[in-house]
Amino acid sequence: MDKFIGIWYNKENFTQRGSFMNVTVIDGQGGQLGAQLVREIHTQLPALSLTAVGTNAAATAAMLKAGAAQAATGENPVIVACRRADVIIGPIGIVIADAMLGEVTPKMAAAVGAADAVRILIPMNKCDTVIAGVSEQTTAALIHDVLRRLKKLVSDAEFSSAT
Repeated sequence: MDKFIGIWYNKENFTQRGSFMNVTVIDGQGGQLGAQLVREIHTQLPALSLTAVGTNAAATAAMLKAGAAQAATGENPVIVACRRADVIIGPIGIVIADAMLGEVTPKMAAAVGAADAVRILIPMNKCDTVIAGVSEQTTAALIHDVLRRLKKLVSDAEFSSAT
């Protein structure tokens, strides 16, 4: 395994499934973070296969409105999307059972945590989850950092599949 920007991943994940990368965005509550992520990924990396999964209908609707081509709602879609994902993006609460005011079920959190995917988790420091050592940043700055990391993963995958 190679070390990449503070997270571990297996480069082969990206080349085994073909020339494209499956990215799953998971969000809950009103879906505003997910919508912003979908909008930026869709605009800056349009070639990616992007799936949006909401823990509730409002979150899914917000991500669809932001440009997600495919989306689903609920526990089983989270589980299925995590099995198919190369990259999972969402707030830190998606790996904590009962987070987001109870919207994240234990099965959802386990699916995200056990997925054979790179997880880009956003430290929102909300809903009684505070991450020590992480400075407060604006949502825009956090999304910018997500896109920077995702672009690096795409670049590395393209280089890896070319060699």
